[in-house]
Amino acid sequence: MHQDDHTHLMKATEIGLFDNYIERPSLLGDRFREFSNAAPMVSFFKLFLDPILVVACLYALSVPFQIATDGHELLLAAFAFLLTALLLDGVFLFVPGYSRPLLGVGRFSLEWLAVVVSLTLLGRLSGFDDYFYPPFILTWFVVAPVSLLVTHAMFRWLVLRPDGDKRADAKKVIIIGANQPGLVLAKNMQEHPFLKMDFVGFFDDRTEDRLPNVQKGKLLGGLKEVNSYVKAHNIQQIYISLPMTAQPRVVDLLEQLQDSTVSIYFVPDLFVFDLINARFDNVAGVPVVAICESPFLGMNGVVKRITDIILSLFILSLIWPILLAVAIAVKITSKGPVFFKQRRYGEDGQSVLVYKFRSMKVMEDGDKVTQATRNDSRLTPIGGFIRKTSLDELPQFINVLEGKMSIVGPRPHANAHNEQYRQLIRGYMIRHKVRPGITGWAQVNGYRGETDTLEKMQRRVEYDLDYLRNWSVWLDVKIIWQTATMMFRDRNAF
Repeated sequence: MHQDDHTHLMKATEIGLFDNYIERPSLLGDRFREFSNAAPMVSFFKLFLDPILVVACLYALSVPFQIATDGHELLLAAFAFLLTALLLDGVFLFVPGYSRPLLGVGRFSLEWLAVVVSLTLLGRLSGFDDYFYPPFILTWFVVAPVSLLVTHAMFRWLVLRPDGDKRADAKKVIIIGANQPGLVLAKNMQEHPFLKMDFVGFFDDRTEDRLPNVQKGKLLGGLKEVNSYVKAHNIQQIYISLPMTAQPRVVDLLEQLQDSTVSIYFVPDLFVFDLINARFDNVAGVPVVAICESPFLGMNGVVKRITDIILSLFILSLIWPILLAVAIAVKITSKGPVFFKQRRYGEDGQSVLVYKFRSMKVMEDGDKVTQATRNDSRLTPIGGFIRKTSLDELPQFINVLEGKMSIVGPRPHANAHNEQYRQLIRGYMIRHKVRPGITGWAQVNGYRGETDTLEKMQRRVEYDLDYLRNWSVWLDVKIIWQTATMMFRDRNAF
């Protein structure tokens, strides 16, 4: 297989995996699917090029401002590199296929503002900003994002642009099988010219009246006509999108095509699975396809953990007076311990001890746990208030530092509830592939508090799984912000 053929295959297959939800739209919307199509390039910019450019601007500006390149500047550069990698999700306005540049500029501006605010807060809290000349820092805050925008624009113009309307170097492609995977693959080939794949049409033994989703004129014939068409029209790539039950027909087709130089790929029908972090990998040299896996593997896991530690330390440094005040209020208004500790499922279903300020007169942690209800008689005098304002959850930032929880993730349920719902809701336990969170995607979308019906819990799980499919640092920041803004107006909290 030629190297460029292999590259096209990987790109096309990645797109097919990401677009698995074309018939069951992502709860996050089309924007995240559009970004995911350029995931490899975005990862390159996010993890390497963008942070390096930001640091390079810092050192370049130190020359005209006559700033000494000492340990202080090195430490600032390290912070800048880390925060850029964490908070700047690539400059999406310049990714191929992205058609909303103004939205991209707005998003990029907010991300860079987050970097600036984080550096400023770190400098103020540590006194580190006293070592730098303010005009030097302000100039860097302006020059660095401009440099990023220019670099991404040049990269798109020089590397990713399609070569004219005729696409002379695009490879002619046909797809065998006009089923769901084949339709999605064809759609992405047509919408993303940077792949340099000229989709010609489908071959399928079914007639046009049985294929309502196929574009008019794109059904070229049946499987018996493939070989002659390939030779007559110089087709260079074939993607076989037939179900596994069609193996005899596939073998027959491959035998016919042995007398040609066409590149042949098989598109696995993964649409029958509920994909979580689907990707290709290999184990001891054997290629495998991940169907259900945690999104926090490798660098993503490092980014997630570092973000949790930094934000937890920062938040605890701000809220410790609130923690002290709530602890005293709990102690003097009711008998019992300040903290309520309960066993819940953590990452990979392992049991962890979760901390909360005690808001009830009971300490249930057994085989049967009754959920809190509105005007619950078990609440302490201040229990309703601290639950409604989420103040009872604040000790869980200590759980985050311990590595038992994350700031954002699926909310942990009592073990008794897990055992109940895992039997009733398909895919319920998949939410435990990651650390549970203090807040989550389901909570900011109205599924916080009592789940008095199975349907409510089902919807909560759907949002949790959608979070796993579409995780990014930017999504975590969005959830944290929405949680903060709804603390005092959430009608589902009691």
